[in-house]
Amino acid sequence: MSRLDSFIRRLTAQRDILNHLAADLDLPEEGALMEIGLGNGRTFNHLHELFPSRRIIAFDRAMGAHASSVPAPEDLVIGEISETAPAFIGADAAMVHADIGTGYPEKDAVTLTWLPDLAAGVLAKGGIAVSGLPLEHPLLNPLPVPESVPRDRYFLYRKI
Repeated sequence: MSRLDSFIRRLTAQRDILNHLAADLDLPEEGALMEIGLGNGRTFNHLHELFPSRRIIAFDRAMGAHASSVPAPEDLVIGEISETAPAFIGADAAMVHADIGTGYPEKDAVTLTWLPDLAAGVLAKGGIAVSGLPLEHPLLNPLPVPESVPRDRYFLYRKI
């Protein structure tokens, strides 16, 4: 598969799983959404359209989002995510979305030393974690993804 086809498949899976989240899964009524890895801001923008009344807090190493997809200053946390995001543990977020995998197994292995604990820590009971990397954690119960999402492309969990 070409890198372009892989990219298209990843973004299609991401859109499908976020739409599934909004249409079919009950989020806790309270709590912000956490976007781990703002990037260009496309996912932030999509989440804002799906959940217009929810606060969305975005994290990234540096600001690189398109001007139309920039969170309010109080909802943008810049710095090494592994260092800045733990301040939000206990925030009782309704959802956390993390698409920060690199495709390099050795780099993703480092991310997986802290990302599962972070996701479980920021979520409220019953909150949903959506991730491009598998989040093995005793408080995160795997959920099925939509049929349109290829196996092991995206992962979905509910905090127990």
